[in-house]
Amino acid sequence: MTRSRRPSAQTLLVVRALAVQPDTWRYGYELGLEIGLRAGSLYPILIRLCDRGLLEAAWESDPPPNRPPRHLYRLTGDGVRWIAAVTAAPAPRAATELRTLREAW
Repeated sequence: MTRSRRPSAQTLLVVRALAVQPDTWRYGYELGLEIGLRAGSLYPILIRLCDRGLLEAAWESDPPPNRPPRHLYRLTGDGVRWIAAVTAAPAPRAATELRTLREAW
């Protein structure tokens, strides 16, 4: 049985940032600056999304002189459909109840 759970807030940040222009290749450092995630959080998310077929990754083909090539990422067709489905789904009931309890305090 495959367990399906809602992605983390950090994962949603990454995928939403990529979904703004899904056909555009983005590199990790730029993405991390945009969404405020450090490398230790960002790169495991990118790797996991690639492993699941939601992102594709490639090395930069023509880097500027004196700079190594960067690893680039963009959403796949499955990734675009997945983020659309995840953002359309209602939040789990427990999360909604927890938020309500926090607001009550």
